[in-house]
Amino acid sequence: MKVHNLMEEYVSQRVDSMYEHMKGKNKPVWLTCDCKRCRMDSTAYVLNKVHPCYIVSGRGAVYSEQNLVDSQLKADVDALILEAIRTVSSTQRPNHDIMTYVDEQSAGKADGPAFNFPFINGVVLNGSTFEPLPNAEITLFDESGIVDMQDSSFPNPCRTFQSTKGSYTFWPFSIPAQKAGETKTFHFTVEAKAEGFSPVQTAFDVPVISDSRKRFQFSSILSVKVKDLILFRS
Repeated sequence: MKVHNLMEEYVSQRVDSMYEHMKGKNKPVWLTCDCKRCRMDSTAYVLNKVHPCYIVSGRGAVYSEQNLVDSQLKADVDALILEAIRTVSSTQRPNHDIMTYVDEQSAGKADGPAFNFPFINGVVLNGSTFEPLPNAEITLFDESGIVDMQDSSFPNPCRTFQSTKGSYTFWPFSIPAQKAGETKTFHFTVEAKAEGFSPVQTAFDVPVISDSRKRFQFSSILSVKVKDLILFRS
């Protein structure tokens, strides 16, 4: 067995159950959506606030599952789920209406070897103060134009926010390869612009070794840091 967090399964099941219950005849007016993405956001919200329950054996699974039936724990989790659903419903992502959720189950089998890209992330700074610059528009280009993203929760272009300290992240769409183990260098350009500031661009290369199939799940370990984009007032 691998290290496994039982709370992920439990919270995910309870979130789905809560959404289905709320969709009944007494549906609250503040429940604006119950799509897959909103449910995932609610699940992530709760998991960030509860203690994990890791197991590595069958014995551990039995012991941990017995703890999960504790009535107080169930009540605490349900209260957090209700809080999460309210929060997600009131603060939907800016691109919520065009977002799609793609995984191996919904997309079918991957079509052979592919170049799977790491995260591409960076920070936009105000050149006068060197503080993070919110509300900047960031666009990722390759030699063909604007780069398609692997998941619509990573928009391109995207915007920076005060709450995330001027940071941005892209996850480029996988590209078919001839075979696994093939090495290729991809050329990218990232552009940042904001009202009242002169736009700035920087180019960089990302060497990638192809895998045997497309990867639909991201890993925060695999990432490329772009040098800071510093914007000065025009």
